[in-house]
Amino acid sequence: MNRRHEKLGIKQTIQKEWMDKTVQMMLAGLSEAEIRNELDEYLSTQKQSGGIGERGAKTYGMAISLLAAWFAPENELLPFRDDALQLAREMQKSNWFPLHWAVISASYPFWFGVARQTGRLLNLQERITQSQIFGRLKEQYGDRETVSRNARYTVRSFIAWGALKDSEVKGCYEKTVPVNITDTNLAILMLESALLATPESKCALCLLLNNPALFPFQLPVLSGDFVSQRSKRIEVGRYGLDDVLLKLKGGNQR
Repeated sequence: MNRRHEKLGIKQTIQKEWMDKTVQMMLAGLSEAEIRNELDEYLSTQKQSGGIGERGAKTYGMAISLLAAWFAPENELLPFRDDALQLAREMQKSNWFPLHWAVISASYPFWFGVARQTGRLLNLQERITQSQIFGRLKEQYGDRETVSRNARYTVRSFIAWGALKDSEVKGCYEKTVPVNITDTNLAILMLESALLATPESKCALCLLLNNPALFPFQLPVLSGDFVSQRSKRIEVGRYGLDDVLLKLKGGNQR
């Protein structure tokens, strides 16, 4: 198992605006060092909960580590990140939400794991609770305080990004209207992010298209042949009579 799949790493709530700013700096051609310096200054005035206010260097330093999923990912994720950045270049900033979701899921599979359990619960009921999400996560990651704490920050990030919304009952959440993904290149990138977030790096296409971890989105129907023609990093095979299996090619090469 890749060490990405072992770490938790979501140590505070992340605002979507911080992700937007990071991508804007990358598109403007800033270096990693310049982006870190800009974020260091910017985040010192940004509260986790949104809004303006002074923060300690330790807390916003944790945010920079998460934003590095964009500007300084692990080497094996560079081709994936580069494709995500190219899509961002071609899209309006207001449409970057699925790109951020894909990039952070690939770098921090724990985010994807929390999303999967959240999506599974939302498939069963209209309103879910924090304790239900945490209960399912403990089965997967163990009953540790760090799991609950990281999960709490992840869920609050879902709400900050508009993927979930608070209900009138504290600790209770409701689904928002899913974003309809019509760009097939973006859809394939999201499938790749799911494979990167999965320890086995493989999954049936039908399960990927309906993966509960992608609950904030509505993906288009894609065939295995179409994916194989459009992606250089996903291998398409068949098992059984009609089932299509997607898996990452060795080394996640370009």
